[in-house]
Amino acid sequence: MELKRVVVTGLGAITPLGNNVAETWQALINGTSGAGPITHFDASKFKTNFACEVKNFDPLAYFSDKKEARKCDVYAQYAIASAEEALADSTLDLEKENKDRIGVIFSSGIGGIFSFQEEVRGYNEERGPRFNPFFIPKIIADISAGLISMKYGFRGPNFATVSACASSTNAISDAFNYIRLGKANVIVTGGAEAPIAIVGVGGFNAMNALSTRNDSPETASRPFSKSRDGFVIGEGGACLILEEMEHALARGAKIYAEVVGSGMSADAYHLTASHPEGLGAILVMRNALEDAEMNPQDIDYINVHGTSTPVGDISEAKAIKEVFGDHAFNLNISSTKSMTGHMLGAAGALEVIACILSIRDDIVPPTINHTDGDDDPEIDYNLNFTFNKAQKRTIHAALSNTFGFGGHNASIIVKKFRN
Repeated sequence: MELKRVVVTGLGAITPLGNNVAETWQALINGTSGAGPITHFDASKFKTNFACEVKNFDPLAYFSDKKEARKCDVYAQYAIASAEEALADSTLDLEKENKDRIGVIFSSGIGGIFSFQEEVRGYNEERGPRFNPFFIPKIIADISAGLISMKYGFRGPNFATVSACASSTNAISDAFNYIRLGKANVIVTGGAEAPIAIVGVGGFNAMNALSTRNDSPETASRPFSKSRDGFVIGEGGACLILEEMEHALARGAKIYAEVVGSGMSADAYHLTASHPEGLGAILVMRNALEDAEMNPQDIDYINVHGTSTPVGDISEAKAIKEVFGDHAFNLNISSTKSMTGHMLGAAGALEVIACILSIRDDIVPPTINHTDGDDDPEIDYNLNFTFNKAQKRTIHAALSNTFGFGGHNASIIVKKFRN
């Protein structure tokens, strides 16, 4: 069968850098860090007491009252907020659309971890179990997809993808495939996460996964620098409206970019660490290029997973050199996690948005916090990591990488739209 073409017609985001796409994008181009002391709880006794938190978020801007908002975990609130912006941006006339043909594929790596924490903390053995009747719906990772569908009456494909930090990239990949197979006209897709809670920070601290640079939160996320000591945990939501091309053209939609390929793979190696030679990363990028029917030379920019972890950054840089050969040195490479922190299940969706806006504006956001003398001998600095300052260049196509605990790898390729 002939596959349908898939385009992006709407974007939405709630991030540590801004409560909409425009604010977030400007902060990324400016090289702004979203990190600061944790305010969601008293983190003074933790090894890490800073994070990239969403700031000044008002759930009542998206819910009818406090009672309705309290039925949702914070992660689901971020999902609904980002979806509302994306749908408004798409200018879809929902009164005229066939809602049987609009789906929602929305992810979370963890789900309602804060709600789980609070319900367990409130349990009293002497009093007996008195759990909130919304406890289970608040914690399950699929509920944001369900909530978005219920809010707008979308009856198309509806589910969540869970693959740790690759979750929302997998969600976009599934949305892309459902549309090009003719299963839907439009899919609301992306991811949301709200892990900055006692158990989230405590759990990642126990794994020694987080940076402990408490004296300088803004510079703690430093991908591809020798002094990197772990990722900075982040939170938020990011949403894209994917649409079948002919459907978008027929309604005169604004088209940001075209989704042309996706790849998936597994490291099959370790519980949390990436393969040291980047075997899974090599495979997933090759799979995405093959799916897009593109050559390595067709890619101009890679938004890397780049979490600022000791092993992961090295293996990803090796994988890029292996896949792209000599062209690797012509690429722009950057890690926007250096500014947003690692938004876990929401990271991939936001980073695909960054790729799309890079294509729109012909500019690459930087990898911040690299300093002279902080080069890692295991990393080839002939690669252009776009350190510290955004760089202008024509971008025809961009690739986004995400790699999750469990060895889950996912990549998406987007390019300038040409009818």
